[in-house]
Amino acid sequence: MVSSPHEAMHRIFQQYPNLFSGVSEVLGIDLPTPASVTVLPNDLTETSPVERRVDTLLRLDPKDGEPLLLAVEAQSGKNPDKPASWAYYASYMLNKYRLQPLLLVVCQDRATAEWAAREVSFGPRQWPLLTLRPLVAGPHNMPVLTNPAEVRKDLALATLSAITHATHPDAGAILKSMTTVLRDAPQDIVGPIIELVAQGLGKHPAAQLWRKLVAVDLSFYKSDLSEEIRNEGRAEGRAEGRAQRAAEDVLDILEVRGIDIPEAVRERVTGCDDLEILRHWHRRAVTAPTAEEIFEDE
Repeated sequence: MVSSPHEAMHRIFQQYPNLFSGVSEVLGIDLPTPASVTVLPNDLTETSPVERRVDTLLRLDPKDGEPLLLAVEAQSGKNPDKPASWAYYASYMLNKYRLQPLLLVVCQDRATAEWAAREVSFGPRQWPLLTLRPLVAGPHNMPVLTNPAEVRKDLALATLSAITHATHPDAGAILKSMTTVLRDAPQDIVGPIIELVAQGLGKHPAAQLWRKLVAVDLSFYKSDLSEEIRNEGRAEGRAEGRAQRAAEDVLDILEVRGIDIPEAVRERVTGCDDLEILRHWHRRAVTAPTAEEIFEDE
C-alpha cells in the first residue's frame, strides 16, 4: 500500500501504465498510443556513492515508431536542486537505454506546477549545453471531473485528477463522482483506486471526506482502509455510548437527591463527550447543593 501523496502521484502510473496516454492527450502532446508499457527499475545510480532514483520509470512501446522512456516525478514543492537532477536522469536514461526520454512532473499545487514547467538551460547563457523541458500535470491543467459519466470514461485519469485537485473548492463533488462510479466497478479495480486516492489526498481535509464517502457509498467493499474506517466508527460509537451513560449517571444522582436540574445544566451535561470531565461532575454531583455547582471549581 502506498504511503504518502508523493508515492501516490507517481505509482499510479505503475498501477495503470496506460494512464500516460490520457495525460498526454490532456496536455496536448501528440504521441502514439503505446501497444505495451513496461515498468523499468527506477535506480539510476552509477558506481559513485550518490544514489539517484527517479520516482517511476516506464518504457512506452507504440505499435509503430520508436519506443520512449517516461520518467514520472512527484513534486510537492519548489526545489532549486531538482532541475539538475532531472537533467541527470534524462541524460542517464538516454545513455543506458539508448531511447529518447520524457519527463512528467506531477504536482498538487499550482505554484509548484508552474515552477516545474519552466524551461531550464544548463551551460553559458551565450551557448546553453542542455535544455530541460518537463511535461507537468497538476491542478492547473488536469480536468475537474464532477460528472460520473466523465469519470467512467477513464478511471485512471480520474484518479490522478482527484489527487491533483486535493485542495480544489469542488473536491467534494470530485470525490463523490468517484465513489458513484466505483459502486458499479469490479472489486479488483475498486481496491487500488480507493487506496491511491486515500494516500494521495494525504492530510488535506478532502482525505477525511474521502474516508466518509468510502464508508457510506462503498460499504460493501472490504479493504484495509475500509476496515480501518469501520473500526474507527465502531470505536467512536462505543466512546459516545460511554459518554452518554456517564452523563445520565450525573443527572440520575442529582435527581435522586431531589435537586432541581435547570435545562441549561442538563444540556451541558448531555452535550459533553469527555469522560474525564463527566467523572469529575459525577463526583461533584454527590455533594453539590445545587445542580449548577457541579461546575463550580472549573
